[in-house]
Amino acid sequence: MAGHSQFKNIMHRKGRQDAIRSKMFSKLSKEITVAAKVGGPDADANPRLRLAIQNAKAQSMPKDNIQRAINKSQAGEGDNYEEVRYEGYGPNGVAVVVEALTDNRNRSASNIRSYFTKCGGSLGETGSVSFMFDRVGEVTYKPQIGDADAVLEAAIEAGAEDVVSDEDGHTIYTAFEDLNEVAKALEASFGEAETVKIIWKPQNLTPVDAEKAPGMIKLLDMLEEDDDVQNVYANCDIDEAALA
Repeated sequence: MAGHSQFKNIMHRKGRQDAIRSKMFSKLSKEITVAAKVGGPDADANPRLRLAIQNAKAQSMPKDNIQRAINKSQAGEGDNYEEVRYEGYGPNGVAVVVEALTDNRNRSASNIRSYFTKCGGSLGETGSVSFMFDRVGEVTYKPQIGDADAVLEAAIEAGAEDVVSDEDGHTIYTAFEDLNEVAKALEASFGEAETVKIIWKPQNLTPVDAEKAPGMIKLLDMLEEDDDVQNVYANCDIDEAALA
C-alpha cells in the first residue's frame, strides 16, 4: 500500500462510509466557502472555486449544499479561516504533510501535535519534510473512460507530465502551473474528471514494516478525522502483508 490514496481505500473497507461521506462533505463545503470568499462567487472567474465545485460534484455533493457553501462566503462566514500547513514524521520516519483550514491556529496545532505524539511520530517545523514532495497538479478518472494507452496519448497531447493507470482508474500528473489547462484538454476528450487537485506528491516512498504499520494507519486516520484538516499526504509504503 503506497501513499495516501490507498489509505482512503482502507478507511472505506472499515465500514465507515457514511461517516466518511459526512466528513468529506463538511470539508468540501469549507473549501468552497473559503474559495468563494477569496476569489468571488463566480466560478468562471475563480479557478479555485471552480475546482472546489468540480470536486464536490465528483463526490455527489448535492447542488443545494454547494450553493449554501457559496452563500456563506457572501454572508461573511469563513472570514476567519486560515490556510495552515503542518509537517512532521510518522512511525518509521514517514514524512507527512497536513493541510488545514482553521479559525484557531492554537487548537489545530495542539491537536495535530498530539496525534503525531500518540502514534510514535513528531510534528516538525514548516519545511521540515515538504522538500521530499513535489507540488503538482493531479487529475483522476475512473477506469471506464478508456484503456491505459488511450489515456496516455491524450494526456501527452494535453501537456501532462506523467500518467499512472491501474484497476482503480487513471491518475494524470501535471506541472503546478499547467493544471487548469491540462484538465480542460482532458475534459474535452473524456468528460469531467473525478477530481482535479493540487497535491503534494512524494518523490520517494518510505517502507513501513508490520510492527509500525498500525501506528502509521492510526495517525492518518486521526488526522483525517480532525475537522480542521483538509488534506493529508504521506510518503509511506505499507505492503499488503503488513496490512493483514
